[in-house]
Amino acid sequence: MNEKTFDTIDSRADELAALTADLIRFPTINPPGEAYTPCAEYIGERLRKRGFTVEYIRGIGTPGDNDRYPRTNVIARFDGRTPGKTVHFNSHIDVVEAGEGWTLDPFGGVIKDGRVYGRGACDMKGGLAASIIAAEAYIDMNPDFAGAIEISGSVDEESGGFGGVAYLAEKGYFSPPRVHHVIIPEPLNKDRICLGHRGVWWAEIETKGQIAHGSMPFLGDSAVRHMGAVLGAFEDELFPALDRKRTRMPVVPEGARRSTMNINSIHGGQTDDYFPGLPSPNVPDSCKIVIDRRFLLEESLEEVKTEVTSILDRLKWERPKFDYRMRDLMIVHPGMTEEDAPVPRAIASGIRRVFGRDPQYVISPGTYDQKHIARIGKLHDCVAYGPGILDLAHRPDEWVGIDDMVESAKVMAHGLDMLLHGETGA
Repeated sequence: MNEKTFDTIDSRADELAALTADLIRFPTINPPGEAYTPCAEYIGERLRKRGFTVEYIRGIGTPGDNDRYPRTNVIARFDGRTPGKTVHFNSHIDVVEAGEGWTLDPFGGVIKDGRVYGRGACDMKGGLAASIIAAEAYIDMNPDFAGAIEISGSVDEESGGFGGVAYLAEKGYFSPPRVHHVIIPEPLNKDRICLGHRGVWWAEIETKGQIAHGSMPFLGDSAVRHMGAVLGAFEDELFPALDRKRTRMPVVPEGARRSTMNINSIHGGQTDDYFPGLPSPNVPDSCKIVIDRRFLLEESLEEVKTEVTSILDRLKWERPKFDYRMRDLMIVHPGMTEEDAPVPRAIASGIRRVFGRDPQYVISPGTYDQKHIARIGKLHDCVAYGPGILDLAHRPDEWVGIDDMVESAKVMAHGLDMLLHGETGA
């Protein structure tokens, strides 16, 4: 790659910091989805002035979309001198709420001591800014390149990505022949490549009972007691079984290299329905829990569900009057791009060039928008790579290092060059 591209990125470090700060100043809080449109338009206008063609795509009819909080996505495209492959940088523009404990304005975009502070600084407006600077510097220094470069700012990743990447994938924006390679600048640390994520099964389980007066519980049937039996069986049987499962996926942290399940919530009885703040004088006829099951590449969804339903079906035989209902809330299959695919090879080459060491390959314990690109777009040459320390995401005084963004931008530019030239076997 033209060495001047790296020099150009170095010379634009202050611009990179300022761009990140500007993006943070849009309070794109999700939920409900504030400031999506002005943030998308800021990105689009900047790239339009630099020769990109720009589209704004609203996720019409997706969860949360309405005229007050439209799900506005932006996609910008720069076509090279001749046809070739398309490399797409996708970043989400939404952020979680600021929360308490900040010592700085969470939406002030404060630049101090080599860092940019604010909600979304590392997750992931710093990565978005780095991808923009990388692409602009590459175009400026390599005007005769073949192929195309795309940059998108999508919404709702923090709530599942349904109004963002999922919607765009359904419309064909993440499928060949339009796009061939995707890089998602999530904050995984500047020398890591995230190849994918574990699977997710969210489900609601409801145990049924029979209402009766609370002073005569023998006339009813307590759904809460039935749920207690479910939770007891989970503790005695399911959790130990999950803890014994291991994966070849390089999931971080180490504790996530096994199957896990979290009980997200539990609610039973008519307390809130009867009178807020006072107990209900009734035997509860319903109790619900939400489970968050994270599963591995080595497990099938059928196996994962059967582990739960087998316990519930057994309790149905063991406990008089026991009955249950279960419904799926969300399903995401685990995914992992292989290390020798074109994008991870290109990014790995960039890490070796910029940092002088091999990358660490990791898998995310949770999911991100790669799931939609693979599942809906059928495009599997996709990884997450970007600046920022993942542990800082969603925390007070979130920040991203300016030097980290500059170095990550160089890695992105190097990877972009390899992918556009087909030097990875693409």
